[in-house]
Amino acid sequence: MTCRATDAQPVRAPQAPDPSGLSRAEAERRLARYGRNEVAPPPPTPLHQRVLAQLRDPLIMVLLGAAVLTIAIGDHPDAVVIGLVIVVNTTVGVAQEVRADRAVAALSALSAPHARVRRDGAPHEVAAALVVPGDTLLLGEGDIVAADAVLTEASALLMDEAMLTGESEPVDRDAGGTVSAGTVVVRGRGTATATATGAASALGRMAALLDGGHEPTPLQRRLASLGRVLALVTIALCVLVFALGVLRDLAPGTMAVTAISLAVAAVPESLPAVVTLALALGARRMAARGALVRRLPAVETLGSVSVLATDKTGTLTEGRMVVQHLWTPSGGADVSGTGYAPHGELTRAGRLLTPEALRPLRELLTTAALCNDAVLKPPGPGSDTWSAVGDPMEAALLSAAAKAGCPGPAELHRACPRIAEAPFDSLRKRMTTVHHLPDGNVLVCLKGAPEAVLTPRVLADPPPLLDRAREEAAARAAHGFRVLAVAGTERLLWDLPAVEAEQGLRLLGLIAISDPPKAAAAATLAACRDAGITPVLITGDHPATARAIAERTGLVRDGEPGEVLTGPELAAAPDTDLTGVRVFARTDPQQKLDIVHAWRESGAVTAMTGDGVNDGPALRQADIGVAMGARGTEVARQAADLVLTDDELATVVTAVEEGRRVYDNIRRFLVYAMAGGAAEILVMLIGPLLGLALPLRAGQILWINLLTHGLTGVAMGAEPVAPQAMRRPPRPPGQHILAAGVWQRLLVLASAVTAVSLLAGAAARALGLPWQSVLFLALLAAQLGVALGLRARLMTRENLFLPASAAASAVLGVAALYVPSLRSLLDTEPVGWAGTWLAAAAALCAFAAARLLRGAFHRKARS
Repeated sequence: MTCRATDAQPVRAPQAPDPSGLSRAEAERRLARYGRNEVAPPPPTPLHQRVLAQLRDPLIMVLLGAAVLTIAIGDHPDAVVIGLVIVVNTTVGVAQEVRADRAVAALSALSAPHARVRRDGAPHEVAAALVVPGDTLLLGEGDIVAADAVLTEASALLMDEAMLTGESEPVDRDAGGTVSAGTVVVRGRGTATATATGAASALGRMAALLDGGHEPTPLQRRLASLGRVLALVTIALCVLVFALGVLRDLAPGTMAVTAISLAVAAVPESLPAVVTLALALGARRMAARGALVRRLPAVETLGSVSVLATDKTGTLTEGRMVVQHLWTPSGGADVSGTGYAPHGELTRAGRLLTPEALRPLRELLTTAALCNDAVLKPPGPGSDTWSAVGDPMEAALLSAAAKAGCPGPAELHRACPRIAEAPFDSLRKRMTTVHHLPDGNVLVCLKGAPEAVLTPRVLADPPPLLDRAREEAAARAAHGFRVLAVAGTERLLWDLPAVEAEQGLRLLGLIAISDPPKAAAAATLAACRDAGITPVLITGDHPATARAIAERTGLVRDGEPGEVLTGPELAAAPDTDLTGVRVFARTDPQQKLDIVHAWRESGAVTAMTGDGVNDGPALRQADIGVAMGARGTEVARQAADLVLTDDELATVVTAVEEGRRVYDNIRRFLVYAMAGGAAEILVMLIGPLLGLALPLRAGQILWINLLTHGLTGVAMGAEPVAPQAMRRPPRPPGQHILAAGVWQRLLVLASAVTAVSLLAGAAARALGLPWQSVLFLALLAAQLGVALGLRARLMTRENLFLPASAAASAVLGVAALYVPSLRSLLDTEPVGWAGTWLAAAAALCAFAAARLLRGAFHRKARS
């Protein structure tokens, strides 16, 4: 245990309130007046509203219309199939949303739910939601402040305000100052009077900026557009086919049934099921890799991301302070290791130091460890992470001392018990402790900001040495390091306050501390760049720190804008082009909103990462909000579309890859399904010109549609990611889902399937075979050949469901020619081996066409 100083007295604010605190009765009255102290998450969405939201999807509405048409023509089996697609799609979408909401609710347990207050003259622990204005809050190390409050008493109080401001370094708070709800006591103790709770608190005001619902995702907008096009095409086809049939003197009743069947065939009714399956599989894979999807369409949106706006602390950096460089008058050293773990080495120019070279460094770190109130906690069961209690910078000093081989804190304090201290405060900017030495003398230990220590008033060292130290401190600070100067000396017996010992000391050295980049940060940002994603850093931290992190992680490269724009500069020049800046510092929540909005206005699809209350509005404004699950606030998690349970930015890159896989699979299915539907229409329109009066009957069309758009179509949604998915730029946000070559491939494949099917039918007619049944089987086989030919990884074993479902569809197609009940239902005949070979040839030709077309378009895309 450390020996607390007898001369460090709490500082009281003037006109302190009644020290006994509120009475319980008064607290209850105020609770009734002001309401509960909570920024509540949105109430759960009723189930019927979730279902209606799913049914309002334009493609689902087209399917509902198709179901009505099939019922109208008496095709109840197909109506049932379409109905099942609608039910499955709605169920999966609602289930995913409910599951995600429950998982986020479980993550909310990470928030501290209690506060210590003084009521009726005695301390009580109450639910934070029951704190009211006027309550006396009792604050100690590790406490989360339950309400906005004015400090009436403070003793060495150090607050972590990162969740509100984004500032990674804790700040001092004195009596008379204010503390905000959601901030954390890092060190010291205090008493405060609550002034604002709930929605009136800083946390509540931040949450109020989250008003407004989610806008449609790029996929939802594209599918809505496609749904409208399909609806118009469906109506036009009904009219065209019916009119042509009547002009050829065919029975109006027969042509009405045929026209409606073709209209149903033109609608890829399994598209919603394919989309939902692809999104659900993507969400499942992402959850297994640490990313919880709160809204299913967000999976695909990640594949469209072109700008990644990231915060700094804990996202690009470790979120833990680490000593990285030491300097003494006799030489410096680099310190390795990550986090608070006391594992690492001291090196100079890449080489381990000799015992002689280590001696001044150990003296420096031993003094820093004595002038210290932090405690290192070893990993608990099931964990390998060291943690800290107290000031993160002081914890970093303890870790560095252990790496240098200094005695542990317990041993140091037994040998050199503390007898006095002058805590760090914002005016003096230094901390001093006085310790008994075994020989009866005392040891004075001091650490603080270089400008407060490197002065003749504190140090007895010669001016040239102080000048050298100032230059070194300035150089390290310019690279984003927090620099501490450490001094000490031995004296005879001491009975004065510790602050009186801050003179005539000897400079021991400088310690450069930073929140270093995560080991994977540079590789993650490089992967973003390879995928065509522009990274942008938005932080509330110091500009020099922001610039240093941007340079060390490769966020800013040669030829790119390298200046750092600060919040005050942005406020002074509101017309600045925000899309021309890559690093922002000292930003407030509204400015984060403005930055995200500027990128979206420029046409970019933005993903915003964050963990603090101050990040909530920007997370909601972005196309994809990404919150940290382990250390994130409730406000951030509720505003986000994606919650990272592992707090790793690399997981976002994984999620982007999943999004691109989903979109590729949807487009692949559209090429396949719409090419097949177009081929069926072309066969019906061109067949009569070749002497095939009624190429296919309504039941045959619907059977082909059921087999090709059923299991086989749905299986395409589970295809693995393409090998080069993360080596191409994101698609333009305004690009139609059928753009970038999809229309061309669709038409070419539709023409190929039509040609080989009609050739098979014509050949069967010439050979005296039942040509209509051969045409039916050839058209089915050709579409299945296209499904296999469009695969990005032809021989992969990751999705055996696709070849298996294609084989099952082929078997069911043959069964329609030989099973008596199906023959009578579909009006088919056996075709023999000759007809089967014609259909197999059509399948091979369609497969070859799909492979050649895929290769041609990919070569064009790469060029």
